[in-house]
Amino acid sequence: MNKHTSNSLNKDLTVGNPQTVLWKFCLPMFGSIIFQQLYNIADSLVAGKFIGENALAAVGNSYNVTLIFIAFAFGCNIGCSVIISQFFGAKDYAQMKTAVYTTLLSSAVLCAVLMLLGFLFCDPLLAQMKTQPEIMADSALYMDIYILGLPFLFFYNISTGIFSALGDSRTPFYFLAASSTSNIAVDILFVKYFDMGIAGVAWATFLCQGISCVLSMILILKRLADIHVQKKAELFSSALLKKLAVIAIPSILQQSFISVGNIFIQSVINSFGISVTAGYSAAVKLNNLVITSFTTLGNGVSNFTAQNIGAGIPARVKSGHRAGLKLVWLICVPIVFLYVCFGQYLLLLFMDATSAEALLTGRQFLWILSPFYFVVSAKLVTDGVLRGAGAMKAFMAATFTDLILRVVLAFAFSSLFGVIGIWCAWPIGWMIATGMSVYFYRKMMPTDQVP
Repeated sequence: MNKHTSNSLNKDLTVGNPQTVLWKFCLPMFGSIIFQQLYNIADSLVAGKFIGENALAAVGNSYNVTLIFIAFAFGCNIGCSVIISQFFGAKDYAQMKTAVYTTLLSSAVLCAVLMLLGFLFCDPLLAQMKTQPEIMADSALYMDIYILGLPFLFFYNISTGIFSALGDSRTPFYFLAASSTSNIAVDILFVKYFDMGIAGVAWATFLCQGISCVLSMILILKRLADIHVQKKAELFSSALLKKLAVIAIPSILQQSFISVGNIFIQSVINSFGISVTAGYSAAVKLNNLVITSFTTLGNGVSNFTAQNIGAGIPARVKSGHRAGLKLVWLICVPIVFLYVCFGQYLLLLFMDATSAEALLTGRQFLWILSPFYFVVSAKLVTDGVLRGAGAMKAFMAATFTDLILRVVLAFAFSSLFGVIGIWCAWPIGWMIATGMSVYFYRKMMPTDQVP
């Protein structure tokens, strides 16, 4: 029989009112992702304000490549989070510890391979994206420093996944609140006062994320040491690695294919000139802030679903899904209002008012996409249930439909309607993929459990 030393920050998501439990768990996760996104927003803000439009375009251009690496880190986060949630819900703490150790070891190997590939192929990839000559050197420099920090990115994401699996969403929030605000200050220090240019932006992120990663891993290991088991946990299990991979690989494919799709779309956008690239770079940061926030809330629904399935009470999943929808739609209301009515003022955080074409590009992007946040947020919450229940084929089918439609339509519409046509591809992909996710959810759940 496993013994568990209680920690007040660990939360059993299988007891209590589902809506109350899920909201208390997810709201700190929402705060965490806001601060996580401040890393990238701060980079663009400082680059645009203190270096110039070309620097803003370079950071935005590199961002689509960094999303590929983030996809792998995110996949490791989701894989370990769902499996560990299931063991935590089932009170099988020995297997839970083994899952943690297996994740750490396998992720270290994966990270090393990605670093090698990154150093070898990032420059050719930037060239393939039709990166303008004026920003090629800055884009490449930013990427080289970013790749050096990949271990911090990976292990911080894994530690966040472990905290979430244990029902603790507050600790990652505290770490991110401190490190992201520090990142803004260090960004300005390195760029404005040390005159380090685009390298200062990259090194600031490297430093702040590194400190956050080290501290969070120390706390994770301490938290695991407080959970006592009679049988010593194994350091590695190939069987558990397979289980982790079943969840992680589709999530990695989802995020990486989206990133690859965005690289194709970026190549189309780059053909419209530096100002359009800069405007898109600013607006897409605001968009990704929202989408990543909803994705993170969907991860919270995954943890809730996995713990309850692990505990043998799947009936609570329906209530969790409905609570998740209410939460994301409540968040959508102020965000859509802000982006539609005041988007231009948010964009001016990244650029000067003199960049008229860049500002117009960003405003059009936000006007077209933001009303459809109500649609895509429903997809991401429903995807959270599918992922937590292990229905990865359904999850991937909806995700890849969205991706393929967006890329194909972006190319087709750009030739017909110009740059506005590219933005219109997003809502169409979101609507069709959302319909698919909801269909798979209703098909997966027993009839008497579907709202």
